[in-house]
Amino acid sequence: MTKKKKRRAALALAAALTFGGAYLGVPLEQTAAQTPYQAAYAKTTTDKNQFTAKVIYLVNLERRQAGLKPLTLQANVSRAAQLKAADMSKKNYFDHQSPTYGSPFNLLSLQKIPYRAAGENIAQGQRSPESVMKAWMNSEGHRANILNPNFTSIGAGYFNGYWVQLFIG
Repeated sequence: MTKKKKRRAALALAAALTFGGAYLGVPLEQTAAQTPYQAAYAKTTTDKNQFTAKVIYLVNLERRQAGLKPLTLQANVSRAAQLKAADMSKKNYFDHQSPTYGSPFNLLSLQKIPYRAAGENIAQGQRSPESVMKAWMNSEGHRANILNPNFTSIGAGYFNGYWVQLFIG
């Protein structure tokens, strides 16, 4: 590798880390042609262990595009979202009202998570974080949650094709 190519690769890596780490893992020749926003959606994430991290990254990218502050990942909120995703899968339902936990607000309270404002997005069947985020952003109510300036923290869960985002502020 020439010195010039090494420098370009180092700059591309620095740009990738600045805009969200490995999620911008596109070939060097494409980075100049795509905005960070386009690049984040261009590469489909297939590693299920990274699904929730990618969803949160894409949420914050959408918020940045809208001029909003990013949401902070809150581990206890993610645990609650994961509980809801697993519950929907295991009990074969798709609803904001859980037969186990009740409403999303009740779920947060049961998990002893304080909040002033809260919201929930759910989805079923999408095979990647990119596809579920596209679906949520194309839905007025889901988009409103993602871009709600009153929310400050997020948690995400994925289980067997069920997706959950919990937002609190």
